[in-house]
Amino acid sequence: PYFEATERYGCKSYTTYNNMYLPLVYEDLVSDYWHIKNGVTLWDVGCERQVEITGPDAYRFMQHLTPRDLSNFKVGQCMYVVLTAADGGIINDPVALRLGDNHFWLSVADRDVLSWARALAIGYRMQVNITEPDVSPLAIQGPKSFDVAAELFGDWVRELGYFWSRETELDGIPMVLTRTGWSKQGGYELFLQDGSQGDRLWEIVMEAGRPHDIKPATPSSIERVESGLLNYWEDITEETNPYEIGMGRFVALDQEVDFIGKDALRKANEDGLKRQLAGLVMHSEPLAQLARPWAVKRDGDKVGTISSAIYSPDLDKNLAIAMLDTDSTTPGTELSVDMGHTRVPATVTKMPFIDNRDKVWAGLKQAG
Repeated sequence: PYFEATERYGCKSYTTYNNMYLPLVYEDLVSDYWHIKNGVTLWDVGCERQVEITGPDAYRFMQHLTPRDLSNFKVGQCMYVVLTAADGGIINDPVALRLGDNHFWLSVADRDVLSWARALAIGYRMQVNITEPDVSPLAIQGPKSFDVAAELFGDWVRELGYFWSRETELDGIPMVLTRTGWSKQGGYELFLQDGSQGDRLWEIVMEAGRPHDIKPATPSSIERVESGLLNYWEDITEETNPYEIGMGRFVALDQEVDFIGKDALRKANEDGLKRQLAGLVMHSEPLAQLARPWAVKRDGDKVGTISSAIYSPDLDKNLAIAMLDTDSTTPGTELSVDMGHTRVPATVTKMPFIDNRDKVWAGLKQAG
């Protein structure tokens, strides 16, 4: 719905995500990054497709999809969840929206969750209807996003709690507004419910944002690594379980629900961690390329693999996320990264590399 607008506003390159185009860069990666961190930006994230789950058994079905305890999942709330396979591996890590007692959206990462969910519904013999609705998110991200959203909707948006939603409209355009987004700079997502209105919605937001110097941008690989946000297919895959990626708090083994992967995750919990994600600072010249699966070594022996790495202009450091043997994840541990053509020293550090909680919570009151 926003593609023509992204072309009109000068998007220079795209990638594919959920079989759609996702903009990558407008001005340049570093300029786009600074504007996300210091101003306000508009993102076409229509590729974040929704899996809609409705019907008499929708809530019960949701409880079987994820190891997270959903017993306190309120209507109007959003929750980050992991969807696990029978072996405990992660199929996807969507944000779930609860729009009604038996009405949910899964805002999915780059994977076919629609077919997965439909197959499971048949296996469980539950009364659910699973579809892809006409819903396309548009994100407003950055510390000035609160001002732009208030210009658009009114001051009530400042009181919308983090990971909460509200059904609303803008100049007759139907949507669900959420306090979510794939950055830690503060922001909202506008879940457009009429794809024919995409271009008009884009221009309405741009007009309201001009006094605040709004610019089109994209999810920033630099900002997300700084903030410790994990990316599916890089830091999270079907080969990782929630404990290994630091999401063990979202696994409720004591609940009665026999969710998919429960036995495997119970065993993984009993066996203890053998590897886990950790942060690294790589001591080298600024990286001019995105990460490859470079080997991480300790005293010459391989102890892990890099999953993400970027140069942070803010910290003036090379930052990396790596899956490491557990005994090599203590902050301060000295390692090296074999980049093929060269080997560089690295030091284990805590994540997130930059704590942006002040921006996430700015101007907001916690709801519930």
